[in-house]
Amino acid sequence: METNPQGIFVPAGKDRMGQKRAIFGLLPLLYKVTGRDTGGQLLVIEQENAVKGGPPRHLHFEQDEWFYVVAGEYVVEVGDQTYRLGPGDSVLAPRQVPHLWAHVGERSTGRLLITFQPAGKMEAFFTEAAKMTDNSPGEEMKKLFRAHGMEIVGPPLSMPKGK
Repeated sequence: METNPQGIFVPAGKDRMGQKRAIFGLLPLLYKVTGRDTGGQLLVIEQENAVKGGPPRHLHFEQDEWFYVVAGEYVVEVGDQTYRLGPGDSVLAPRQVPHLWAHVGERSTGRLLITFQPAGKMEAFFTEAAKMTDNSPGEEMKKLFRAHGMEIVGPPLSMPKGK
């Protein structure tokens, strides 16, 4: 674990590791707190969504995932519950519970803070996902999820045509 008695400051719009990455070639992602910072206990990311949609329905075997909307509108499904979230809203997806999310805002780019507790293999997952350009849940993506402690259990949220 990397410790700093002065804390760890990450400026707005910057990545903790000074890197630029876009998941599946579409979703810019910034690390704000890494597993290395917390002895593997926590990963905090900021994700920007300029296009509608999100990942396929999936579950994490060992991580709780918490979503906090900074900007825009999102739909998050956790188990059989659907939540429509706006700025300041949050929802927790407990480990082993299927969930998905999608940016649904009409006029704005969305931004989410997402935490994973513990961090697990999520940083490695995002590193590999940033090498991919296709975000459809095909066999390659299913293997990627499995290799990092997750399972795809359904398709992404259906987005209405023409919106």
